[in-house]
Amino acid sequence: MLMVSPAIALAFLPLLLTLIIRYRYFFVLFYRAVLIRMWKDCVTGLSREERAFQYVLTHATPGDPDSILDTFDVWCSKVEFISNIGPKKGKILDRLLMEHSPLTVLELGAHCGYSTVRIARSLPLGARLYSIEMDQRNAAIAEKVIRLAGFDDDTVELIVNPSDEVIPQLRSDYNLERLDFVFMDHWKKCYLPDLQMLEGSGLLGKGSIILADNVLFPGAPKFLRYIRKSGLYEWRIHRATLEYSKGIRDGMAELVYQGIK
Repeated sequence: MLMVSPAIALAFLPLLLTLIIRYRYFFVLFYRAVLIRMWKDCVTGLSREERAFQYVLTHATPGDPDSILDTFDVWCSKVEFISNIGPKKGKILDRLLMEHSPLTVLELGAHCGYSTVRIARSLPLGARLYSIEMDQRNAAIAEKVIRLAGFDDDTVELIVNPSDEVIPQLRSDYNLERLDFVFMDHWKKCYLPDLQMLEGSGLLGKGSIILADNVLFPGAPKFLRYIRKSGLYEWRIHRATLEYSKGIRDGMAELVYQGIK
């Protein structure tokens, strides 16, 4: 049996401590997002999103979007981690919606409805949000959250299908002519192909806004390389920290479509 001498073990101790300190926030995230989730999945028999909805249902005020969002934020901060946009980055989304007053909005990745409610509450009268969620179980939760917040089908339409199947049908099946605002918060590997699909659909007009979350962590490097080189966009990165976490750098990409020059 191979034995490690105490001297060698002690020599590696400073390196181990350095790694623990440097990556402590990632260890905390792994504990909150993975280990706690696995344990509670087994104990409760419910999904994390179902547990979040139960908390919102018993603690939030029905018909009050602000109460719904605040309750989500408490649960995600104090109970379990869910990768919603969160309150800090959410303020950037709020500001852009208020500044541009979009009438037709597309959300890619409703998840459990947090960002859907956040967008819907900031829309001007007569605007409509089309929210796409591919996971049927999550979509069922999102539907309940959206209706609990007081938004009906005239304001928010939830579409349960993969984004690459829905985007080509937006013009023919939903009679859309232009998208004023697109919020991306689904699988990061889908950001680039879905953006290119939107370009090809003709639904992006000059001045259309695309806001993509988590482009630095977990990251969307191919997406970022494309927007830098394409020449189709004016763009910037809003730097922030990961939602409901400390010390993990993240950011959102804001794109303004300029069209083909």
